[in-house]
Amino acid sequence: MTPPQAAVGRLLVCPTSIGNLEDVTLRVLTALAQADVVACEDTRHTRTLLDRHAIAASLVSFHEHNERARSAELVARMRDGASVALVSDAGTPLVSDPGFELVRACLQAALPVEVLPGPSAVITALVASGLPGERWRFVGFLPRSRGELASVLASTPETLIAFESPRRLAATLELLAARDPGRQIAVCRELTKLHEEVRRGTAAELALHYRENAARGEVVLVCGAAAPGELRREEALAAVRELIDAGAKARPAATAVAKLTGVGANELYRELTRGGQ
Repeated sequence: MTPPQAAVGRLLVCPTSIGNLEDVTLRVLTALAQADVVACEDTRHTRTLLDRHAIAASLVSFHEHNERARSAELVARMRDGASVALVSDAGTPLVSDPGFELVRACLQAALPVEVLPGPSAVITALVASGLPGERWRFVGFLPRSRGELASVLASTPETLIAFESPRRLAATLELLAARDPGRQIAVCRELTKLHEEVRRGTAAELALHYRENAARGEVVLVCGAAAPGELRREEALAAVRELIDAGAKARPAATAVAKLTGVGANELYRELTRGGQ
């Protein structure tokens, strides 16, 4: 007689609302109600969602500080037949939120992974921005270094989407305005919440607005494609940095690249010495 095969569990990746608790899908609610355990960033936050929809569930914390250890634990439970639902505090897990280690561990263990569709601040902001959506790039949270930030903002020939701190928004817009004042921008704030705001305009217009009006809440920044001149400038800077990394001095490297690209040598040198290197 053939012994019965052991039950195999699965992982369900469940997007939740990014603000309005009514935006969660019926399918996600069913998955949360039927899961043996719900892995979530903040159990108190997720409990609020579950209580709103009258769902009783067993919760375990799953965040950036315990992701690796908790992933091993949850994989063991799934191997024993458990169904695990993964949620983040808002939106789709893994999109600048924990979950990658768990999904990867499940795939390595040949465990089923089912991703449910649902809310995402990235897609919501892109559509609300009014900027082209055929080709776009999401970069997560913008870097703090001015040089890295300038590189990210200037090197995109497609629509750029990023999360930004409200405390740093004005400075980021000032940088954009200094390089390309006419670049089309949308600042999407508190999406789906009571005080939702989508402000569209040029980099110069929005830099002026947020210089005088401090932003509050969660911000998604959507930028139109960088101008061709900005792309050439960033490519030239990258070439100069490669030469410097290979042992060249900054001034001769900038001069050599300027002759090849048409970007001013003094401009390249100033950017390098200003912290762009």
